[in-house]
Amino acid sequence: MLETRLLHYFLAVAREQNITRAARTLFISQSTLSKQMMDLEKQLGKQLLIRGKRNVTLTEDGIFLRNRAQEIMNLLENTETALHSDAEHLSGDIFISCGETVAMDRIAGLMASFHRQYPEVKLHIYSGDADAVMERIDKGLADMGLLLGPVRQEKYDYLNLHQKDIYGLLMPAGCALARQETINIDQLKTLPMILAEQTFFGHQDLDWFGEDALDVVATYNLIYNAIFLVEHGVGYALCFDRLVNTAGRALAFRPISPELSVGLYIVTKKYQVFSPAAKVFYDCLNVFSEENRCSFRQDFISR
Repeated sequence: MLETRLLHYFLAVAREQNITRAARTLFISQSTLSKQMMDLEKQLGKQLLIRGKRNVTLTEDGIFLRNRAQEIMNLLENTETALHSDAEHLSGDIFISCGETVAMDRIAGLMASFHRQYPEVKLHIYSGDADAVMERIDKGLADMGLLLGPVRQEKYDYLNLHQKDIYGLLMPAGCALARQETINIDQLKTLPMILAEQTFFGHQDLDWFGEDALDVVATYNLIYNAIFLVEHGVGYALCFDRLVNTAGRALAFRPISPELSVGLYIVTKKYQVFSPAAKVFYDCLNVFSEENRCSFRQDFISR
């Protein structure tokens, strides 16, 4: 009979497509994991992995086992969650990595409600740019991440929160553009621009600006320090609405016309087995997402 430990190891290899990386996420040695995979193939009498120089790919039998293994692990996880479902006794830790977004206001409200219901669960929040968030997910340091999309890679699952962040331009309050209510997208092509790294390096769509390249004078990973560059006249920062409090500073923020926006997603590794606490919280996020979807649909119909 197959051990669930071996299924867990196999799913990690299927997810990472690399035995060394999978071993790292499992906190075991590469040689140990390699031997476990060979033993699994021997036990089943089937080749599951095609081993290349850098990556491994699944055979047809490997794909079949991956799907069945995930069903088995989900069943075990749901069973464990059910046994731990007593709200008064659910405990543990949830690790969430988050990009910069005003949606954290509503997510924090969800966390507050969750904490009142499950006071013995500890929430650990890490803030960073997209690369830092993905790295923590990859290394198993975060159960899930809140990211601005689309960031599509096959090794992740994406939960659409049906919310969006809207871009605008942060500028000195005394500049001519500050007298406008909105900034036309074509005007950005004539300005010295300060962009987020994920936008500059192509993690987010730059097709908004057409074929004309922007004059990028600086990049940032988090907006806080970019504020000082704007105040000192280095350039104009493309950033999200409501992230910067301009009150009491010589700064102004104006939205872009036509609107530039990106959606928000909860990102998790494929075939990931959550802890009971993380599973319950993820279920809450699913409900949150569905409520937002229905609200968005109702708003669209009412128009």
